[in-house]
Amino acid sequence: MRRKREAARRGLLAALRADLWSTAADPLPRMRGPRPLARLPHVLVVLYALVLGLFPDGEGIDPTVPLLATAQAATLVAAMFRPLPAFWASLAVVLAGARTGMTYLPQTLTFPWMVEPGARLPRFEHADPVAFPWTGSGIFLHAGVLFLLALRVRPRAAAETLAISVLAAAACVVFLPEQTGGTPVLAVPVYAFAVASGMMTRMLRTTRTRLEAQEELTAEERAHRTLLQERSRIARELHDVVAHHMSVISIQAQVAPHLVRDPPDELRDNLAGIRENAVEALTELRRILGVLRTEDTAKDGQAPQPTLDRLGELLANVRGAGVALTEEIAGEPRPLAPGVELSAFRIVQEALSNAMRHAPGAAVTLRLRYRPDALTIRVVNTAPAKPVTAPGGGHGLPGMRERAAMLGGDLVAGPTPDGGYEVSAFLPAGPSGKGDESAP
Repeated sequence: MRRKREAARRGLLAALRADLWSTAADPLPRMRGPRPLARLPHVLVVLYALVLGLFPDGEGIDPTVPLLATAQAATLVAAMFRPLPAFWASLAVVLAGARTGMTYLPQTLTFPWMVEPGARLPRFEHADPVAFPWTGSGIFLHAGVLFLLALRVRPRAAAETLAISVLAAAACVVFLPEQTGGTPVLAVPVYAFAVASGMMTRMLRTTRTRLEAQEELTAEERAHRTLLQERSRIARELHDVVAHHMSVISIQAQVAPHLVRDPPDELRDNLAGIRENAVEALTELRRILGVLRTEDTAKDGQAPQPTLDRLGELLANVRGAGVALTEEIAGEPRPLAPGVELSAFRIVQEALSNAMRHAPGAAVTLRLRYRPDALTIRVVNTAPAKPVTAPGGGHGLPGMRERAAMLGGDLVAGPTPDGGYEVSAFLPAGPSGKGDESAP
């Protein structure tokens, strides 16, 4: 039992030392908002220290009182940078002033601006002296130190410093009854209010910081989820393209032996192996699609994927919605790889949809240029002619960028000088009309 009590005592002392003894710098944080006001809290603390620390001297005031006031004001300024050492220094000033710093003033008139410099205040006019720590200046200077400390340390440590300050005031009542005129009990609620205010302010600041961090994390997770959704959608669409090629390979491998008279056994075996591998690959693709496909997209996924052959139909629908759309095609149109045509169609479709949603009444221009090695797409709209009501933050731009990157291309989007918006895409397409099919 004795060992347990000894261990508990040591643990308590270790906890107190960890909470209350640290010389590490802990600067008062800057205020948020406009940069010129960032140091406003620091300026206010210095002004507070100057107002309460410039205690005038007089015939009824001990010469040590102005020195004690200046010393405690200095601890208040130091509390902006090292709150725990400043607290101990302020407490030392309180204990020293309780014995040596006497004033002969009514306690309600012990703020510096209430004392006329050089005033004659004979000691016999007041029966009870008021020690400096229990004057208005002394109480509020130490309370300021407690407030600045509670802003930076844990609530438990702030409560411990409050308890120590109250115990110090009680010790002055018990051991220095002659010098404790203007009872220190009046200081206790001021100390408690300062610590509670600092703890509450710190709690609000910590909560706000955590909320901002959570919002930032949520935004990142939302962007990541959007990216994954777009990749899943692209994978579902490309499945049909790849599945079509695999089906063709399987059928051709099955039919090929019948196109040759007396085909050798080696040819039959090789073609059978090709067909078997194609069927296995097609089965695996369907399994992957089953994982990627959701209930909402299961039916949509059964429809044939569009190519640039259906671009005229898309443009007609856009014009039918009242959009002034101009189409410009440069170069010789030619069939491209299915993946390139699908991505090009989806990029044009999404860019036109964005123009209709976010630039109502604007004129839109679509430019397609067939180059020997690539297909370039530009969708430009003028400034909106009507107020924009559609919210932003959709999946359009991330999805278009993913489609271009999947083919080894690039996509850029941004405002134009005249207040409009432009989407430009570069999609590689080989000289033979085949795009980069190596990308998934």
